[in-house]
Amino acid sequence: MANPPSPPLPPQPPRRVSCGSLLQELQELWGEIGQDEMERDKMILQLEEDCLNVYRKKVNETRKQKADLLQALSFGEADIDKILSALGERESFPRSEKLGGTLTDQLAKIEPVLKDLRQRRDERANEFRAIQLQIVRLQAEISGTIDHGDITAPVVDENDLSLKRLGELKVQLNELQTEKNLRLQKIDVQINCINEMCNIMSLDLKKALYDVHPSYAELGRSKPVSISNSTLERLAGKVHALNHEKKQRLRKLQDLGSTLIELWNLMDTPVDEQRCFDHVTSLIKVSQNTVMPHGCLAHDLIEKVEIEVKRLTHLKASKMKELVFKKMTELEEIYRSVHMEIDSDSERRILNDLIDSGRADLSELLAGMDDRIAEAKEHALSRKDILEKVEKWTSASEEETWLDEYERDQNRYNAGRGAHINLKRAEKARVLVNKIPSLMENLTAKIKVWEKEKGIPFMFNKVRLLDSLEEYTSTRQQKEEEKRRLREQKKLQEQFGTKPSPIRPLPARKPLGQSSNVNIAVGTPTSRHVTTPMSRKGGLSSGKVKEATKTTLGPANFVALRKDCTENSSF
Repeated sequence: MANPPSPPLPPQPPRRVSCGSLLQELQELWGEIGQDEMERDKMILQLEEDCLNVYRKKVNETRKQKADLLQALSFGEADIDKILSALGERESFPRSEKLGGTLTDQLAKIEPVLKDLRQRRDERANEFRAIQLQIVRLQAEISGTIDHGDITAPVVDENDLSLKRLGELKVQLNELQTEKNLRLQKIDVQINCINEMCNIMSLDLKKALYDVHPSYAELGRSKPVSISNSTLERLAGKVHALNHEKKQRLRKLQDLGSTLIELWNLMDTPVDEQRCFDHVTSLIKVSQNTVMPHGCLAHDLIEKVEIEVKRLTHLKASKMKELVFKKMTELEEIYRSVHMEIDSDSERRILNDLIDSGRADLSELLAGMDDRIAEAKEHALSRKDILEKVEKWTSASEEETWLDEYERDQNRYNAGRGAHINLKRAEKARVLVNKIPSLMENLTAKIKVWEKEKGIPFMFNKVRLLDSLEEYTSTRQQKEEEKRRLREQKKLQEQFGTKPSPIRPLPARKPLGQSSNVNIAVGTPTSRHVTTPMSRKGGLSSGKVKEATKTTLGPANFVALRKDCTENSSF
């Protein structure tokens, strides 16, 4: 039998061969071959060149690896600095020369730091993105652009992720949220106002809100409402329009209510019929801002009141004639109170003919009478100041007439009953009479100013008041001249001892102590009593006067009596 094959020998590890042993083996082989020496040198030089090329290639590859490590290290450090700068942090990472160790070790130290910073940067960027998205959304809600499409996510500037910038964005976000809340509060107030006015006027609230913005018609649901400037303007416009409508309806209803009351009073409408419209008359003096019951300004209610007013107005025509003549009486009373004349009989006949003929609009006629009454009141008011001064002048003239009669009375100093009262009145009357010239001058000036302003003469009981004043002034001057002439005549009689002319009898006059009315502006010349001072011989002697005075008058009256006697030269 054949022997089985022997098992294969295990592989021997390659024997480490050096370059020198290989060169020696190559020299031996060349020697056995008989290689030329020159050829040997060329081949050895070629081998050396090949070996250098291999080393050179390896060195270049290693250099490139080092450069790549340095570049990666540099990029890592730059990325760290950039991220730290973007995050706004002042801490710095140590440079490679300070890290120590090989490049691979330095790179191994940088990578975890860089990874952590990148994670922090991404988290900060996401926080920025979330806040900016809220800001953009709020800005879109305020500007109204959110109604036209979706919101685009904002781009985050990763070069500025500092906490300062983040705080600024948060402040901006808070301001926008505050602005939104304020707008929502304003919207709630205005919507409540719209709701209240719609209830008062019986209007459809949903339709009114839908006219502003569709989102307002779905209040109470999760859908957000529009807070844009344009929507707020439309909302404010709707509030203004409804407020204006409410104001007009209230004014119209108040006018109708006032007309109702006027017509009720005119036609003596029973109270039971008036109670049907208590809800209308109760609003006559209500202001616009007062809380009013629901439906009180409804259109149907106003129409119902208008129908009632038309019905009563139709019934009023029969009583208008009486009302017009009542106004005429009021007009006459105004003219009479300020001494102005009006041809009332003629005007009453004309009014009666107009009303009976049916050609005149009774409402316009009544309005015309109201205008005339207002004009008459204004005219009367412009005469008030002058009439007050006329009254003072009249009073002063009455006192002047009384004083003239008193001074002509030869028995005025007798110690009779009431003599001291007349004496006091005479003293006051002289003070008042002395003021007549200035009073006349002031009154004349005011009348002239009034006539110049109005362009018409100032009439007083059908006579121009200036003419009456001039007539009074002329009469007063004549009276003063007569007094002066009599005083001079008396002096001449006393000088030559002649007998004075007999005193003319006094005209009938009222007893002393009563005033006489002054006749002014009645269409005839003013009548005055021209008196003359009484004679010395016809009166009491000074001794008798003193004796009578001492027995009947007090000390103060005695002094006044002596003054009266001295001024009138009666002793």
